[in-house]
Amino acid sequence: MGYQEHKHHVPVSVNCAVVIISGSRTEQSDESGKYIISRLKECGNNVTAYSIIKNDAGEILGTIGKVFGNGVTQAVITSGGTGASHMDITIETLSPVLEKKMDGFGELFRSLTYQEIGSGSILSRAMAGIIKGKVIISLPGSLEAVKLAMEKIIIPELAHLVREASR
Repeated sequence: MGYQEHKHHVPVSVNCAVVIISGSRTEQSDESGKYIISRLKECGNNVTAYSIIKNDAGEILGTIGKVFGNGVTQAVITSGGTGASHMDITIETLSPVLEKKMDGFGELFRSLTYQEIGSGSILSRAMAGIIKGKVIISLPGSLEAVKLAMEKIIIPELAHLVREASR
């Protein structure tokens, strides 16, 4: 089966949760989360949950567990906590619970970022993976990074990734 034929069997819509990981963002100041939600909905997906949480490992794991435990959510997109500072703990927190890491996501994201900003792209640790048959994608907090990932990777491949993860 060819790639296009294979993609033909993906779900029409995906149930997604959006989790913003930040020590400073509020619902009013969260441009990245608003953008993710609007693009998901514009493309026919459902947003099952939206939350803003602190850079705290227990809170991150608890929120992801709760969202995936609701029986509806197929994918979670997080934004924030993927950089190189000591406050950025999203990747360290989520990596140990991934059953599969989708290395190509981070590689492609950094390649696309390099085209936009140059060598500063090495500071991003964006990643994607699978937990119990469900997709988790961790993006940087910046609006420009979120836009790039949503338009160039997530919107085109989310349903395909969800289908493969659930098989």
